[in-house]
Amino acid sequence: MINEFKDFIAKGNVMDMAVGIIVGAAFTAIVNSLVGDIINPVIALFTGGIDFSGWFYVLDGGEYASLAAAQEAGASVFAVGSFLMAVINFLIVASAVFVLVKMVNRIKAEAWKDDEVAPEVPTGPSEKDLLMEIRDALRGDGAASRPG
Repeated sequence: MINEFKDFIAKGNVMDMAVGIIVGAAFTAIVNSLVGDIINPVIALFTGGIDFSGWFYVLDGGEYASLAAAQEAGASVFAVGSFLMAVINFLIVASAVFVLVKMVNRIKAEAWKDDEVAPEVPTGPSEKDLLMEIRDALRGDGAASRPG
């Protein structure tokens, strides 16, 4: 069972997946910062100072100063701004992954093309040529030079 586990871990796909998860987690932090620190302020600039992260509707009719205050009080809220940020995050991540996959596929296609164009190595005489040489060598007494 331990050997099977070692074989499973040693396979390239498992290691690739682990690296992908780690890089994906780090990339998520970058995307969250991009949306929260760069995109939302630009959107707020063009929408007259609206901060989408604070855009929410309280379902119980109460008044709360912020989304955090409403959630802390246990009120039911539609956090429209948080949802909008999640959609923006998704679109950025999906676009980045799409570009990354296209680049990797292009690199793989180039690698395959290079393998296919590899120069042909001479293989030496064919089987037929070798058999003809053996036949002629077995005649040995000059029969190969006698006319027909």
